[in-house]
Amino acid sequence: MSGVSEAQLAQWQAAVGREISEEEVLDPLALRRFGRAVGRQDENDRVPLPHWAFFLPSPNDDEIGPDGHPRRGGFLPDVTLPRRMFASSEIEFHGKLELGAQARQTSRVAELTHKSGRSGDLVFAKVEKLIEQGGNLRVREVQTYVYREDGAPSPMPEPAAEAPDGEEWKPDEVNLFRFSAATYNGHRIHYDKPYVTGVEGYPALVIHGPFTAAKLAALAMEDGPLASFSFRAMAPLFLGQPVYLRKADKGLVEAVRCDGVTAMQAKAAHN
Repeated sequence: MSGVSEAQLAQWQAAVGREISEEEVLDPLALRRFGRAVGRQDENDRVPLPHWAFFLPSPNDDEIGPDGHPRRGGFLPDVTLPRRMFASSEIEFHGKLELGAQARQTSRVAELTHKSGRSGDLVFAKVEKLIEQGGNLRVREVQTYVYREDGAPSPMPEPAAEAPDGEEWKPDEVNLFRFSAATYNGHRIHYDKPYVTGVEGYPALVIHGPFTAAKLAALAMEDGPLASFSFRAMAPLFLGQPVYLRKADKGLVEAVRCDGVTAMQAKAAHN
């Protein structure tokens, strides 16, 4: 039987349509820091997914939850399932961001759905984000977050007898810290080993999904500027094990774990 009641679901779904708008000047230094965190030198080196350098969360200390995320119940509903993850995203690039100029981001809770299966309860929240400059849409993104129950501890993947195809990527603790800092991401699974192993049951620090997505976007950009980019996280990636980034098909790029499991798939369309 589902642990999520109809009353709870109705309460959470009341957030659908909730909207907030923010304005800021797009700082070239913020983009440079983000670019270097994902392995690009500066904003002139085709930084992948550059809009992620801006409109960062900035909660006060008393607004942060025990997992390092902003406390629930503000813009997003107060879903009581304990684990929250960035599951997928669909991004459209309508124009180049103008650095040093004012921009507006409008975020809207677009959808909230519940599923129940063998893995327990799952609640999916979709948030649409629009970035505009000078009245023109520059970026549209629909992010999907998934809330789930606590699960059994995850074992460390066993490396396959032969390494998967692809370019090896093996970030270290400093890389994870720099990405967290560049995106103002306080989620403790990326830097707090006692927390991630003792509370969330992972065998090691978890590599950020957006970090992996940015590396895949950079790989896709080898074939030209992106008109759109979408990705879906399928399995966690752990610090200390290599990740293999590869072009699997035309417009399809993947991040594969050392055990051969595909951890993330992304699709790209080019201008």
